[in-house]
Amino acid sequence: MEIKKGIAVSPGIAIAKSLIIDSEDYLIPRRSIHSSQRRVEIQRVRNAFTDAIDELSQFQTEQETIEQRKIKDIFAVHLRFLHDRSLRKKITDLVYSESVTAEYAVSTTLREIASHFTKVRDAYISERAADIYDIERRLLRQLLGKKREDVDHLTEEVAIVARELSPTQTAGFSKRFVKGIASDAGGRTSHAAIVARSLGIPAVVALEDLTESVGGGDIVIIDGNRGIVIVNPDSETIHQYKQYSEEFAELEHRLDKIKQKPAIARDGVKITLLGNIEFPNEAELVLQKGGEGIGLYRTEFLYLNRPSEPTEEDHYQAYAETVSVFKHRPVTIRTVDLGADKYTQSKRFAPEPNPFLGLRSIRFCLQNLTMFKTQLRAILRASVLGEVKIMFPLITNIQESMQAKMILRDVMEDLDEESIAYNKDIQIGIMIETPSAALMASTLARDFDFFSIGTNDLIQYTLAVDRGNELVSTLYSSADPAVLRLIRTVIQDAHKAQIDLSVCGEMASDPEYIMLLLGLGVRSLSLAPPMIPEIKQIIRSVTIEDCNTVVRKILGMNSERQISNYLRDATRKILPEAF
Repeated sequence: MEIKKGIAVSPGIAIAKSLIIDSEDYLIPRRSIHSSQRRVEIQRVRNAFTDAIDELSQFQTEQETIEQRKIKDIFAVHLRFLHDRSLRKKITDLVYSESVTAEYAVSTTLREIASHFTKVRDAYISERAADIYDIERRLLRQLLGKKREDVDHLTEEVAIVARELSPTQTAGFSKRFVKGIASDAGGRTSHAAIVARSLGIPAVVALEDLTESVGGGDIVIIDGNRGIVIVNPDSETIHQYKQYSEEFAELEHRLDKIKQKPAIARDGVKITLLGNIEFPNEAELVLQKGGEGIGLYRTEFLYLNRPSEPTEEDHYQAYAETVSVFKHRPVTIRTVDLGADKYTQSKRFAPEPNPFLGLRSIRFCLQNLTMFKTQLRAILRASVLGEVKIMFPLITNIQESMQAKMILRDVMEDLDEESIAYNKDIQIGIMIETPSAALMASTLARDFDFFSIGTNDLIQYTLAVDRGNELVSTLYSSADPAVLRLIRTVIQDAHKAQIDLSVCGEMASDPEYIMLLLGLGVRSLSLAPPMIPEIKQIIRSVTIEDCNTVVRKILGMNSERQISNYLRDATRKILPEAF
């Protein structure tokens, strides 16, 4: 039995066999196999070489122009390597002699060769290392492709174990069979973690080297409450966790009893609780959990897991389906936030050295106007069906916000010319998720109907901490005094301008920050649907004066740890079961 400590990102307990999802982008961890499996793994290596050769040969025959002939030359180099029997033998010998998986043997052997090439002084030879890495990725794609298909066609309950998961992969998991998620990398607000929380799948991230400790089919316990993963637990531990899981289920059942009651503090102050969703079919869950509308519809998932961009009609149907669930309740649709760790299947984005500071979100939309206008047309068409709002993400300056509004007006004019109906008074807002936007909030408030504070990116950019990087995950904190000062500034500026304000980041889903946010003046929260009953219970258990007292105490503190401990203790007194 081995216990690994990481970061809890989605509550709940999972006990299941592990299904390992590797990626060709990372060095594959060493995993041993039984001697009886060696023949199968060696055959997998041979099949991967054969399939890679067939794929490259097909690509090579398709290159006709002079420019494409240069590509043919590159392919020819790769094919020579793939036809090299000594290379194939070196890999299969490693599988046989050390009883390791085909993936590990391919990755280790080819990276050793690439490393040798990089040490050669001859420039031509050293540059061949890039070819070796490319061949490694090609072979791993062949080896891992079947496993990815297996994830799409699960027939038994599993716990997914991976080095790192993309939001697209996580969103594609079936909640029926995927009972838990554990990864080496990631942070509490990485997009994969957000999706897991929205789906209600227990998850732990930032485990660093879990993939080196787990073999396919090993029993694992994923404790999404404490941030623990236990590999091959003994029978006593399994029994304990089954009891713990039952207690957690009882808590959820008790909370479900208040889900349709209003989120009103004990002194009568009403708080609006909205849901964050990725897909139209999640709208019903928001209603079931007691949500009053959608505060954040992440529309970029319309672009993921599909071979081509969604059409205007694809957009419209998705929005119409969501709006029909809520009728006269608010549905805030965020324009696409592609880039960073969310890419289209058509690989629109060239690799960037620092993608979170690169061409993402509203920046990408402003450089891809056809795509942007297609989405805006669909949102405007859907606006006649209910209380639809438009929200622009990752605004960093006045110019960006004005450009986005100008394009929206252009689309409105186009619809007018075509006599297509839309809500001419549709509310337009922006997400405050960069320090520059927070500091300019008083100016931005003059031009918009509402703000939504996206705490995930606001914290990331304020503290200069990559929220998906497990190496610095301990530095990422909602309780940092600098972050709290920026949030307070935005709230005050919104109140002065008399515009609506909501918090839609993961901070709104975290029980220990609710009293703080209410005390700072927040009266609308948008959160992961499964968390709505728990947050509602906290709101119904406190007065706003209680929350004001919490804020007064915190404003005198300068330490993130001191603030975090104080908030946790204050919340534990109200809802001890959450901890």
